[in-house]
Amino acid sequence: MSVKVLGVSGSPIPDSNTDRALKAALEATGVETEFLKLSDYSVEPCRACLGCVATNRCVIEDDGVLLAEKAREADALIIACYTPYSSVDGRTKAFLERLYPLRHLRGLMAGKPGGVIVTTAVPEGAAGLPPAFDMAKNAVMFYMMEEGMRFEGAVRVMGNVPCVKCGNGDDCSMSGLKMLNGPDATVASVGIRRFEDQGDAVREAVDLGRKIARALMKE
Repeated sequence: MSVKVLGVSGSPIPDSNTDRALKAALEATGVETEFLKLSDYSVEPCRACLGCVATNRCVIEDDGVLLAEKAREADALIIACYTPYSSVDGRTKAFLERLYPLRHLRGLMAGKPGGVIVTTAVPEGAAGLPPAFDMAKNAVMFYMMEEGMRFEGAVRVMGNVPCVKCGNGDDCSMSGLKMLNGPDATVASVGIRRFEDQGDAVREAVDLGRKIARALMKE
C-alpha cells in the first residue's frame, strides 16, 4: 500500500515562503506527497449544521468536500499557514473546520501523524507584541489533538509584513515595519526575508518531514 503525505498551504502568495517551507518538509519525508494551495480552491467555513453526522461528508457543495476527501485518504498531514492579525489565516481555518465531518463516529483522521509550519513576521519574544507563532501553532496543534492525530512538531518561518511591498512602508503611521522592528525601521533596513536564508527554519522543516516519515514507518 502506498503512503502519502498531504501538505496544505494557506498562503495566497505564489511560491511564498510558506509554500517553499512546506515543500521542503514534504520532500524530506521520502514518500509520496501531494501539495495543495488553498487559494486555488473555494472553501466556505463550517455552518455548524450537523448535516455531516451520518455520512462523514459535508453538505456544502464546494471544494471543501474534495479537500476533506484528500485529507481522509492521506496517511499524514502537514499544515502550513501564516499569521494575519497574529493568528492562523482564514483559508487555513476554514479548511480545518471543513475537516469536521471526518470526526463523527469513525474518527477518520485519528492516529495519523501531522505537523504545522507557521510563517510570521512577529519576532519571537518581542515585548508588547502578540505571540503570533504560538497562536497559529496552537490552532493547528489542538485541531490535531482533538481528532486523535499524532502531532509531530512545528516549524517557525520568519516572513514579511505586507508593508515591505505596499509602497508606503517607510512613511505610513500604521506601518507594520515600525510596529514590529522599531520606529527607525525602513523597507531597506528590514529587507525581504527568504525561507532559504533561514538555516534554523530549513533544518526544522526537513526534520519535521523526517519525523513524519519515521512515524509512518512505525505503523
